[in-house]
Amino acid sequence: MSEQEESKVHINDRRRFSPEGEAKPDAPETNPAAEAPAPEAEAPETASAAAEATQEPQAEMPQMELPPASFQFLVMSIAMQAEMELTSSEKPNLSVAKHAVDTLAILLEKTQGNLSLEEKRMLENTVTELRFRYVQCAQEPAKS
Repeated sequence: MSEQEESKVHINDRRRFSPEGEAKPDAPETNPAAEAPAPEAEAPETASAAAEATQEPQAEMPQMELPPASFQFLVMSIAMQAEMELTSSEKPNLSVAKHAVDTLAILLEKTQGNLSLEEKRMLENTVTELRFRYVQCAQEPAKS
C-alpha cells in the first residue's frame, strides 16, 4: 500500500469511556436498546421460516383464562397428569403416573405442618386415591 492510500484510513473511536474507565466528554450518547435490531427485523433462518413470514398471520386462538396460582391448583395439575396417564385409551403409562403420584407424596411430606387443614386433607385424599388407581391399573394386565 502506498502512503497516499494509508492516509485515507480514518479511525473513529466511539467508545464512551477511556482506558481508565472515565467517561469521555466528546463521546456520543448511545442507547444500547436503540442500536439492537428488533427481533422482527432478523432474517429467517430457513426457507420454511421465510415462507411463514410472508404469509398472513392466522387468526389467534382465543386465550383461555387461567385460574389464579394456588396450592390447590398445583396439586390438581399434578393429579390430572397422573389421571391422564392412568386412563390413557392405549396402554397406561405407569412410570409417568407413578412419578406424578410420588411427586405429590413428596409434596405432602415436605409441607408437613405448613398446610391448612383443608389443604392437608385435599392432598392426602388425592395421593391416596391416585395410589389406589395406580395399583388397580398395575394389576389389570396381570388379570388378563
